[in-house]
Amino acid sequence: MTELVVTTASDEGPLADAARVGNKFARQQVLRQAGFRVPEFFCLPAEAFDAALDALRPALPPLPADDAGQAAVEAWCAAARAALASSAPPPALTERIRKESAALAGPDGLVAVRACVVPAAGPDTQDAAGAVGEDSAVDPFAGMSDSFLYVDEDGLADAVVRCWASAFNPQAVRYRVLRGLDPRRARVAVGVQRMVLGTRSFVAFTRDPRDGSARRVIAAAYGIGEGVVQEKADVDHFFLDPATGAVSARTVRKRWSMGLPEGAASGAPALLPVPGELADVPVLDDDQVRAVGELAARVEELFGVPQDIEGALTEDGTVHLVQARPMVTAPAAAPARQPAAARPADDAPARVHWGNHNITESFPGVSGALTYSQSREFYRRSFADLYRRMGVPESWVRDNAHRLARMVGYLEGQVYYRLDDWHALHGRMPMFELVRGGWEQAMGITGTARGERRWAAPAVARALPRFAWRSALHPWQVKGFLRWWDRQMAEAETVGDSPEELIAFHRRLWERAGERWGVTLVNAFIALVVLGAGGALLRRWTGEGPQVLVGLMSGGRENRSLAAVRAAMGLAELIGADPELRAAVLGDDGDPEELWRRIVTGRYGVTVADAARGYLARYGDRALHDLKLEEPTPRQRPWTVLALVRPLVRQGATVAANRADEQAAARRARERLREVCPNPARRAVLLGLTSLARDLARIREDTRFCRTQLFGLSRDVMWKLGAELARTGVLDDRLDVADLTVEEVIGAFDGTGTVSDLRALVALRRAQRERWAGTPQRPALLSTPAGLPLARALPHAAAVGEAGAASDDRLRGIGSSGGVVRGRAKVVLDPSTDPDLAAGRILVARETDPGWLFLMMSATGMVVERGTLLSHTAITGRLLGVPTVVAVPGATTAIPDGAWIEIDGTAGTVRLLPPTEQPTEQPTEQPTEQPTEQPTEQPTEQPADTDGGPTVTTEKGETT
Repeated sequence: MTELVVTTASDEGPLADAARVGNKFARQQVLRQAGFRVPEFFCLPAEAFDAALDALRPALPPLPADDAGQAAVEAWCAAARAALASSAPPPALTERIRKESAALAGPDGLVAVRACVVPAAGPDTQDAAGAVGEDSAVDPFAGMSDSFLYVDEDGLADAVVRCWASAFNPQAVRYRVLRGLDPRRARVAVGVQRMVLGTRSFVAFTRDPRDGSARRVIAAAYGIGEGVVQEKADVDHFFLDPATGAVSARTVRKRWSMGLPEGAASGAPALLPVPGELADVPVLDDDQVRAVGELAARVEELFGVPQDIEGALTEDGTVHLVQARPMVTAPAAAPARQPAAARPADDAPARVHWGNHNITESFPGVSGALTYSQSREFYRRSFADLYRRMGVPESWVRDNAHRLARMVGYLEGQVYYRLDDWHALHGRMPMFELVRGGWEQAMGITGTARGERRWAAPAVARALPRFAWRSALHPWQVKGFLRWWDRQMAEAETVGDSPEELIAFHRRLWERAGERWGVTLVNAFIALVVLGAGGALLRRWTGEGPQVLVGLMSGGRENRSLAAVRAAMGLAELIGADPELRAAVLGDDGDPEELWRRIVTGRYGVTVADAARGYLARYGDRALHDLKLEEPTPRQRPWTVLALVRPLVRQGATVAANRADEQAAARRARERLREVCPNPARRAVLLGLTSLARDLARIREDTRFCRTQLFGLSRDVMWKLGAELARTGVLDDRLDVADLTVEEVIGAFDGTGTVSDLRALVALRRAQRERWAGTPQRPALLSTPAGLPLARALPHAAAVGEAGAASDDRLRGIGSSGGVVRGRAKVVLDPSTDPDLAAGRILVARETDPGWLFLMMSATGMVVERGTLLSHTAITGRLLGVPTVVAVPGATTAIPDGAWIEIDGTAGTVRLLPPTEQPTEQPTEQPTEQPTEQPTEQPTEQPADTDGGPTVTTEKGETT
């Protein structure tokens, strides 16, 4: 009679027989015999499976004939699976399994019970070197059969029959059909192995799976190996050069591992939080990476082909080898993929990458459904127009409509870019490779989120003439766009308040915008080319970095965003000139709504009334969060203009002084260029490029202001429709539309809505939004498992690492507005902070958008975690003459609120000042507030030598 249990103690030959126990366990036995530290195990060979299935055949439907269709085969396999799963091993076999398990792990120990597909007898069988079965050299059958971990004595029999049943798992059946194998003849061996209670686990490749090079690639996570191969734990990746022993790593912040739940004696593994002290510690140190790499190399030497191994490290640091299989590099048909998380971090298909590095300028924090739905429409329409203008075939754009529709995602209320689709879409633009580096920097894309380079010089050369022609026409196209937009704003003044008129106007506006907004995005593309060329020439001719270009971009024609700032300054000047009005505006008591009414009705004179009404008419859509449709702007609440101009009144800011500062900054920048580039011809080229870059930056701010107005018009329409829904009792309040999509609001009137109880839908979404608002924000750059619903994928999201601070006492970023300033930091995580609280401080923020202008105008310097030379923060810093550093990772956490810091807007550095360099302080009157999300109190004292203000040093060394 055939032995139905094969052990390491007495059956060395059969345990290494892949035809009986499968490739997985046969290889483990070979490894044990060669002296590798493989946990002890025994097997129930395929004959045990055959016997179990034979015993059930009388109760099963007849075996389908060879020519039966796939549906009949799948139905029979499903019946066989159900019968096996509900069966039990014979009593004698059950007792033998218990006995052998106790010998492995002790009476109270835990084991792992794993299935392995065994080569079928007959036509499917190949020779020993290439038998078709799980972990074979031909096909891994990865993930087709089941495994059970942390199994105790009571769970053994159930785990065994469930492993048998997995021979007919639906995915296994369909995979065998796909591979031309007969799923009816599947056979499974079961291995029972002592459970290694690893604290860290790894998957290692002896060759780089991407290119077959000799580089060792290791994926490691805290906890057991299922966290790595099933993409559930946060994984670090390590790369080992076997020739030099050099180790490089791509690590992430670890939040989750897999293991036995705390307090449980046995059972299924679960996600467990990684202790905080380990979150940023690499899973393996360099010596351990080399040890794992050497282990993998020894396995490859034993088997003679590149290997993919799995293992674990126990608490004492001992490395245990759990599995080894040949690497599958290029099967002839239906290529099999390695487990996604075990592939190198930049092999993208297994994970979806998300980023909000610069979109949070526009949509910070949690946004409502109304805002998200409108933003999604904006990106879909405007980028489709961009691609057409940049030479992407119309047919391709149509075929990739699904990518356009999901360019932005909604992750627990936060708006994120879906980066893999951006790479796919942008990659079709013939000139994109010229600007990919600058674009990825602007988008905050690093590490595994980077796209595949597709440099093709001939394609770029072919596209260059068309690009040059488009660039030459661009200024005229922009002028045409701005004239068209001003006509839309004028038309908006004539639209009535009836739902029919409002909806028709909204549809018409967005249809027209979708045909034209690509012009604004072409501008960004050209700007990246110009800045890249300018930076490259500057480095080549002078050895200087791009900071020299920063000051040269100051000056030039006033853009619409700056015009809004200076209009506010002009209004502040008029208010400051009237002592009674100045006192009323700066006073904390009184009703701002009533004060605004008195101003615009002429109580303080016709001049200031006209200025106030004019500001509201032209710039009433500009505010904090002005793209978030649930947030009001001065257009809806005019009196909020007073809060914006109050710090300007207090500072005594004037338009003339602002213009003088801008001209002085431009003059200093030209002098600096003359110093570093004495050659007049080269200097002329650089000045020409920076002049063009300045014009492109102006266009960017002009069109961003148009975007603010576009969303402002949508806000106005949606709020008016919301008021009608509230008036008729469909909603409780007009602002309830914040939790409906644009189409749901319009559908309530058009008859195209699918929900009759909008009030209930609003309540559900509001509760969800409030819950999201109370949870910590997710990282700016993250990835989620592909192929899962987002709700199931997000718990397994992994942060993608960003560059950290410098190794010395400085934080480093991109200097974007020259000058050196010392002062106290004001960390602002909520832009609704009173601008007075930033007065005389250095503003430290994650990001800014145009609505931050009045906070920025109050500050004497700016440090921002995100941004580029063309970001809003950088441009505004130059316009205001305020030293600015952008792209400083972790600034809001590395810089305590109220700390004395020094920033160099030319070098791009931020330094926390030691006590010996901090000015002597004396108490002064200063607004106080608990800093948002910061535990320390807002200091109320300022340095006596500057009357509470900072020390500013210009690029020429002058102190102001």
